[in-house]
Amino acid sequence: MSEHWHGGPTRPTLDCHPNWSDVMPIRTASLTPQIQKNGVRLHLAMTSRAYSQGADQPASAQEKALLEERRSLKEARAQRQARAKLPKQKVVRLVREAKLPKVPKAPKAAKEPKEAKATKSNKPSRADKLTKKAENLEAAKKAAKKSAKT
Repeated sequence: MSEHWHGGPTRPTLDCHPNWSDVMPIRTASLTPQIQKNGVRLHLAMTSRAYSQGADQPASAQEKALLEERRSLKEARAQRQARAKLPKQKVVRLVREAKLPKVPKAPKAAKEPKEAKATKSNKPSRADKLTKKAENLEAAKKAAKKSAKT
């Protein structure tokens, strides 16, 4: 590999192989550009033969090869177009197997209601507490008055 001016090795390019079309065939979506390029090369070969040998001379081997390639490209294009007009094969969708219904669980026995706790019934309510507090205040006031009288 050759060295670049900055001292690093050069990277290989994609078109460096001498027979690149033989090694990796190019698959394009449309053959029209390939046919067009082939036509340009064929025209160039025909004009160069006409100028160098004369128009009445038979086609050279290069021209014959280009004509054969052009014919095969056109056949391939026609086959693709015919294949495109055929009905497409539809994707077979797999049918899922139906799941078995779930077995219902046995109903649980009803629980007996819990008894109310005894401590809650003994506990005085807020209203009872307030009334008791008010009674205690009144009793304290009466006691204070009695002690003041005596």
